[in-house]
Amino acid sequence: MILFNEMGLSAEIQSAIEDLGFVQPTPIQEKVVPFLLESRQDMVAIAQTGTGKTAAFGLPIIQQIDLQKKSVQVLILSPTRELAMQIGSDLENYSKNLGKIKIAVVYGGSDIRKQISDIENGAQIVVGTPGRTLDVIKRKKLKVNEIRWVVLDEADEMLSMGFKDDLDAILETSPAEKQTLLFSATMPQEIVQISKKYMNNIFEISVGKKNTGTADVEHHYYMIQAKDRYIALKRVADINPNIYGIIFCRTRIETKEVADKLMEDGYNADALHGDLSQSQRDFVMSRFRSKHLQMLVATDVAARGLDVNDLTHVINYNLPDDPEIYVHRSGRTGRAGKKGISITLIHLREKGKLKQVERTVNQPFIKKMVPSGKEICEKQMFSLIDKVENIEVNNEQIGEFMPVIYKKLAWLDREELIKHFVSVEFNRFLTYYENAPDINVDELRHSERDFLGRGERSERETGATAVIAETGEGATIVTDAITATVVTTAMVLEQNQTGEEEETTNFRGSFLTWAKRMELRNEP
Repeated sequence: MILFNEMGLSAEIQSAIEDLGFVQPTPIQEKVVPFLLESRQDMVAIAQTGTGKTAAFGLPIIQQIDLQKKSVQVLILSPTRELAMQIGSDLENYSKNLGKIKIAVVYGGSDIRKQISDIENGAQIVVGTPGRTLDVIKRKKLKVNEIRWVVLDEADEMLSMGFKDDLDAILETSPAEKQTLLFSATMPQEIVQISKKYMNNIFEISVGKKNTGTADVEHHYYMIQAKDRYIALKRVADINPNIYGIIFCRTRIETKEVADKLMEDGYNADALHGDLSQSQRDFVMSRFRSKHLQMLVATDVAARGLDVNDLTHVINYNLPDDPEIYVHRSGRTGRAGKKGISITLIHLREKGKLKQVERTVNQPFIKKMVPSGKEICEKQMFSLIDKVENIEVNNEQIGEFMPVIYKKLAWLDREELIKHFVSVEFNRFLTYYENAPDINVDELRHSERDFLGRGERSERETGATAVIAETGEGATIVTDAITATVVTTAMVLEQNQTGEEEETTNFRGSFLTWAKRMELRNEP
């Protein structure tokens, strides 16, 4: 395999990336860097998140920038503020030995005047979110007439977040004579349309198969009853004492509920959702990136564009309806050659949907058994012993306290001291899991009807077509087309959460009350 020092990068850039520990390129870097150094052809690159795409396009572009010009030559669009800031930071690191390259990062939720000032002070590279970038263009503060490169990073994410109109407007204003580079983890039809409309003579690079998951991620699923979802989540966390991961939920309400429960139960977790202010979001993300939080509970929208390395797990609290969303979720672990695990909690009625996701990811999903209380206690005990065994002892700091400690514990012999020590950390697990039931579902022994929920009747019993809707309160059965329409509307409102949360919550509560009355009315 080729090394970075064999790619034709300048000595200044080579020195900068060596300081970052870059020696051997990732597969996407190995293909993209030489191409961009030699060609002005438009390019579409299909690769998962976390595969080193920023260096893939950033290194060759930086090398070719005209340092004498103080106008914007590169425009890089990304779906979120966090990713834009990360790209800007990476580019500064790559170009630190060049001295004259200026980079401006523009995004919403921050002072636009400072961002405009950064552009007007001679920025040659602008990295931004589509909405704020278009805003600055309309204000005539970002002049795009001399742009030589346009990069669409995580293009599928930008489209799924509703930025299509902004992207159209930006691309239409950019000069015809430029090189357009599109990076995406998946290749939905909308991406194909954009490439056909705004790109010419496209060169396509693909690392792995289109719309599939990375080979460095194992895909596990746990079959449970819907009512046991949170219990299963806690057991998964407890059997993995060193977990560092993201838990994906469908809605903001569910995200809050799960995060609040985890924190109440003593887990090192917090929530990331659309109701947080930018400062609150930054605070949560800072704690998560520094690993002061082990688990981040998030919606798909809130987590888009997050660039966090070393995640051990991604947990799907619910299976997403769109398989491509699963591809993005699972791609957040198993990055940079490291292994990761994507876990999904499902109930029996979701088995068919899981098969569809499995076909999309093009990898087998391994069924795992929800661990028993005994298994968890054993794992936690050995984790504790490992920590004690490997802890670094600072004799200078604790030396003055040791005589008192020795005296206080002198009445305990060696075995009793170890028992007391282990019990301090371990008793809560022993107590909690003392009589923990088996919550696994045997797929062979249970029929789908077993999971319809209490008080629900089948089509044969009601004499009508039944529609089953999954809500935050469990499974709700409705028996006529009008009700089905209301159910669908309620689900869309709850999942999208585009309006005020209080209004959505009230609607949802009213609907559940109404649905219950309908159910009672249909009782014989």
